[in-house]
Amino acid sequence: MDLLELNSTYDNGRAHPTIHQVRIIDNQTNFPISWLNIQGYCEYSIYLENFQHIKLKANTAMLKGTRIHNQLEEEFQKDAISTTIDEIMETSQTEEVLSREFFVMSKEYGIRGFIDEIWLGPDSIVIIDDKPGDKAYFSMKNQVYAYALAFKNSICNDKKIECALRTRGTDNIFWREEFTKESEENIKNIIQHVQNLIAGEDEFIPTKNPNKCRVCRFNKVCPNNKS
Repeated sequence: MDLLELNSTYDNGRAHPTIHQVRIIDNQTNFPISWLNIQGYCEYSIYLENFQHIKLKANTAMLKGTRIHNQLEEEFQKDAISTTIDEIMETSQTEEVLSREFFVMSKEYGIRGFIDEIWLGPDSIVIIDDKPGDKAYFSMKNQVYAYALAFKNSICNDKKIECALRTRGTDNIFWREEFTKESEENIKNIIQHVQNLIAGEDEFIPTKNPNKCRVCRFNKVCPNNKS
């Protein structure tokens, strides 16, 4: 499936009638891969923002992250060449190709998102997500695993895929590992849990960590606040 097909499939879907950011694509609920980072931190915040539609202003960290992200994208676009996924995959058979804001979507698992940066080479694929700091939390890893799953499921399943986290605005890759069968099965289970949350089959479980509550931007409106 090329980029035009992915975009067409996405555009042919429709917004969920009650849940923000969820789309219905081929009768399957499809949610942003970024939710998996939030889910690993505190999935109840997904409920507050997207199910209860509580709107809050972006905090300082979010604004800084967006600014750095946009700066990196502007720099990349100066020398970027417009092409298709098929052309990228063909070129990567003999040389390494770098791309940013690489859209992936899996209809089968109901996930979609933009990979911050991806290196495509003859022998392997490296999927990179930029994060603040240099500590690899499980929630961050889950987001990259889901990008890898969507890429493998919809674009290419015959190359080794590596997942990586990089300090935002730097070249510091502080975590990198191969996307194994075990990590694939684990992320499939987490994705299914989120799909169950969307369907109302599982309950949203708030974090029990008061430190997370203390810095959460929803702490003043969350009934489960433990800070």
